[in-house]
Amino acid sequence: ITADEPFADVFSAENAARYLDTASLHWQKSRSCAACHVNMGYMFARPALHSVLEDSGEVRGLFEEYVTRRWKESPPRNIQETVVVASGLVFNDLQTTGRLHPITRQALQVMSDFQREDGGWTWRNDGYPPTEYDEHYGVTLAALTTGIAPDRYAETEEARRCLEKIRVFLRNNPPLSLHHRAMIAWASCYVNDLMSDQQRAQTLDELYAIQRPDGGWSTPGLLADWKDLRRLDGKPHDTKTSDAYATGFTIIVARELGVSSDDLRLRRGIDWLLSNQRISGKWFCRSPAKDSRHYFSNFGSAFAILALQSCEELPGWPF
Repeated sequence: ITADEPFADVFSAENAARYLDTASLHWQKSRSCAACHVNMGYMFARPALHSVLEDSGEVRGLFEEYVTRRWKESPPRNIQETVVVASGLVFNDLQTTGRLHPITRQALQVMSDFQREDGGWTWRNDGYPPTEYDEHYGVTLAALTTGIAPDRYAETEEARRCLEKIRVFLRNNPPLSLHHRAMIAWASCYVNDLMSDQQRAQTLDELYAIQRPDGGWSTPGLLADWKDLRRLDGKPHDTKTSDAYATGFTIIVARELGVSSDDLRLRRGIDWLLSNQRISGKWFCRSPAKDSRHYFSNFGSAFAILALQSCEELPGWPF
């Protein structure tokens, strides 16, 4: 994954679908892993492209296999995968049937079972922000997943216990970055007592304030106030270059907070996404960690698709 791939002349949903399929299936067959930065994003976004190209169902099958076989044979060794798998299945259910699949329900139970008493989940720090760096991301992702799960799952006793522990964790572990705050804001659209209306409005203003002149947003910009954050390769963070993850993520959060898809700031972001797809169908995203690994482009491409869907450029936004 390199930055020198030519830009596409026009946006192609079909090329985006083919790219996501190729990247995710390659990762699945070579790693057999439900990775945050590849297959979780695929599960979130791929159904948005179903009308132009059906997917094979293989990635969904891998996520279900964690529940039906792997975790039955031995308990999860990597605890964060319980959140990743449950999140991927919940988003995928919302994007397809709109109902909570029985296997997804089991995944949510496993996720809840492995939550610690302090409200967190043991999360790998591989040095790859924002998804694989600290426990805060996992907690807010679990909150969002629990809150959006279909069939009123959030009202179950299991979910209530999980969410109450999440509230305790977030009170005891204040957000260290704008990305943290934006994740809480998103989750707070579905989970009570995570953020006040004033805090949500302030977070939205902070997001608007770092929009780049070209209309996009920068992932390092979302992380800039995290004082101890360092790249693995020792290079400086580039807060001035827009990328698909930050642009897509910001648009989605704004839409969830009630901003109209006609808002000029969001339209500029959508225009940036439509004009920055590469000929392969992906959006290049420089890794926030090191320049030898740009897998973050896969996650960014998924969020580009979700943002386009949230603003009616693609059909079926489920929220």
